[in-house]
Amino acid sequence: MFMLAASRPFRRAVAGPCGLLTAGAGDCTTRTRAKQTRAPWRVVAAALLALAALPAATVLIPALRSVAAAMTVEPMEIATKSGVVVLEVEVAQTDAERTTGLMYRKSLPDHHGMLFDFQVDQPVYMWMKNTYIPLDMLFIRSDGTIARIATMTTPLSTATIASGEPVRAVVEIAGGTAKKLGIAPGDTVAHRVFKQK
Repeated sequence: MFMLAASRPFRRAVAGPCGLLTAGAGDCTTRTRAKQTRAPWRVVAAALLALAALPAATVLIPALRSVAAAMTVEPMEIATKSGVVVLEVEVAQTDAERTTGLMYRKSLPDHHGMLFDFQVDQPVYMWMKNTYIPLDMLFIRSDGTIARIATMTTPLSTATIASGEPVRAVVEIAGGTAKKLGIAPGDTVAHRVFKQK
């Protein structure tokens, strides 16, 4: 029994030049080397599993913010019955910008919004997926007149919000802003994307 114990001594793990070694093992053993070559794969696999477990928003938000940062901010005027309202709008002209929109934002300052330019008049369908704040959506014809307003849209909803007729653009502003500023269907929007009469 002593000989058996001597032939298989108790080995305590210690750090050595090859990573984790066992006392009395001397240089790196074949078994230790095999574990070391597999270790990077285990680390990569664990990292991939961790990424897969993260919500999509955690991975996508930085990419979406870079799209939003690339959009230009321009002034836009709306002639209402009570006077001219000036808004600062981010202009979404590319497919990526239009797809991202105001997703994942937690707030939208007063007199700010986003202009979605679809280049030509067409039926437009919007939704609120991944949008955390209620919005007012102004559906605007190519001549700059507001065709329809969808007010206080429901955050995170996947229900479609239709333009009701072909429109050139949509402006999204914070929910309740259209009523507060007196913006109504028939009002005229002045911006470079619309043909003015």
